[in-house]
Amino acid sequence: MKIHHVGVAVEDLEAAIELYTNNFGAELTHRASNEKDGLTAAFLRAGEAEVELIQPLREDTPVGKFLANRGPGLHHIAIAVKDIHQAIAEARAKGLDMIDQEPRIGLHGTRIAFVHPKSVGGVLTEFVET
Repeated sequence: MKIHHVGVAVEDLEAAIELYTNNFGAELTHRASNEKDGLTAAFLRAGEAEVELIQPLREDTPVGKFLANRGPGLHHIAIAVKDIHQAIAEARAKGLDMIDQEPRIGLHGTRIAFVHPKSVGGVLTEFVET
C-alpha cells in the first residue's frame, strides 16, 4: 500500500495554504476546482508526501456537510492503485462498501473511487489510479 495523499477539509483555503507553506515548508504545486462536487482545492508537496487542502464552495456539498458536522481536519486518505477497477472489485469482494461504484475523474485528473468510511474504521478512503 502506498499513500497518494491526505485530504484535509478547511474553512479558508488561502489561510490553510499560508499555514502549510509558512510553517511546514510545503510547496503549492497545483490548484483545482470542481463546481459539480462544490469544492476547491490546493495540492501541496512536502518531501515525498502530498496534502490536498479542500474547501467547500457551498454548504450543501459533502465537504460542506463534513465541516458543519466535524469541523476542519482530516477528510480522507488516498491510496495509490495501479488498476482502479481491480481495486474496486477487490474491495467489494472483501465486503467493503463503495461510495463510487465506478471510477470518476478527480481533481488530479486521474480516476478515483471512494470507499465508504463505515467500512474502514470511520475514515473516508480514496483509491487514486496512478
